[in-house]
Amino acid sequence: MSLPLDELYRDLILDHYKAPRNRGELEPRSARVEGNNPLCGDEIQVDVLAEHGKLEAIAFKGRGCSISQASASMMTEAVKNLGVDEIQQLIATFKAMMHGETVDTEELGDLEALEGVQKFPVRIKCALLAWTTLEQALRETAAR
Repeated sequence: MSLPLDELYRDLILDHYKAPRNRGELEPRSARVEGNNPLCGDEIQVDVLAEHGKLEAIAFKGRGCSISQASASMMTEAVKNLGVDEIQQLIATFKAMMHGETVDTEELGDLEALEGVQKFPVRIKCALLAWTTLEQALRETAAR
């Protein structure tokens, strides 16, 4: 018997929350940016090492709800070894999905599991926190 898709997605989100990938700090790093959601208290720190237009390494630390922390973990897995331009496109696609726009979910891979968050408007900022923090870190890296 197979699990319904929403249960598989819920399991994937819980797995990333309980066993986050790429948790920690980077040294050396190109940028470190801290983000927070004052409405709920979620906090994220994203460290990136980007060289020659490619993300060489990424790590995050944070505390908050399962959605914000799972989204950060899933994000770090999704962007590893991508070019900065590819990451910018992925950020745009993820944000569009969170805002209820029709997107090519094939491009998102496991990130599609977070699509259900859009049904809970107060949780959208939780899912987007790591992504907006990464976006700022990439801007800081580009400015150097």
